[in-house]
Amino acid sequence: MSTTATQAGLNERLNDYYELTKPRVVMLIVFTAIVGMFLATPGLPPLEPFLLGTIGIALCAASAAVINQVVDRQIDARMSRTSRRPIVQGHVGVGEAYAFAALLGVLGAGLLIWRVNALTAWLTLASLVGYALVYTLYLKRATPQNIVIGGASGAAPPVLGWVAITGEIHAHALLLFLIIFVWTPPHFWALAIDRREDYARAGIPMLPVTHGDRFTRLQILCYTVLLALVTLLPYLTGMSGVVYLVAVLGLNAGFLWYAVRLYLTTAAPLPMQTFGYSILYLMGLFTALLVDHYVPL
Repeated sequence: MSTTATQAGLNERLNDYYELTKPRVVMLIVFTAIVGMFLATPGLPPLEPFLLGTIGIALCAASAAVINQVVDRQIDARMSRTSRRPIVQGHVGVGEAYAFAALLGVLGAGLLIWRVNALTAWLTLASLVGYALVYTLYLKRATPQNIVIGGASGAAPPVLGWVAITGEIHAHALLLFLIIFVWTPPHFWALAIDRREDYARAGIPMLPVTHGDRFTRLQILCYTVLLALVTLLPYLTGMSGVVYLVAVLGLNAGFLWYAVRLYLTTAAPLPMQTFGYSILYLMGLFTALLVDHYVPL
């Protein structure tokens, strides 16, 4: 075998492992954790817990993502959105994937315990178990409220980041948790509407499958209204200032515009447009919190 072919095979192998970790999801998790770290201190966070906490949280999030793909491999095979994942395609074996997940989890948790603090490590492990096992193994298959209940794991990263810097859970960190917790249902249900046939074929009781599109669209609108109210709390409690307020009012207007249109019309592109906006919304909101923290207005 030529050197070029060997290198190409190695690159494909590395890419398979990379895709196992759901890199786009992990990047969003790490981003919100990092913002939590910056918001936890009036100045810049200390370098060591910032860097090592970020790496540890990222490794544990990647571990949870790998376990999710192993557990969901039969479901993924029935869904067009996930049918090309490495385990489904046979590029990575089940035992191999579990070993990779264990390595990531042990490295991440060990780093957090050893160089950050024990509370961050235990909260991160609880989040990993909540997503990879409680949500994936049970809730996802058991109830159309799966994403609502399971959303607690996905809402934890800013709390993890905050605790990595301070060693304690603060009320402001819980506000960040609440924002992501309320954001998760309209974000994910928009995708579920677009992929309803996929979920029905896989036997997953997502809300559009069990209660229909119309009811799901109403729930998205209701949760978006609730989200618009919840995201005012950082300003109302003095956690943030006018920079954040102006930004979040604009972001909420955009999300509500999508949610109202989604409820009033069944235009095919709208669910995925809403889903896409919801990701930009969360990134914009946390960026606004970060900018507001350091802009003296």
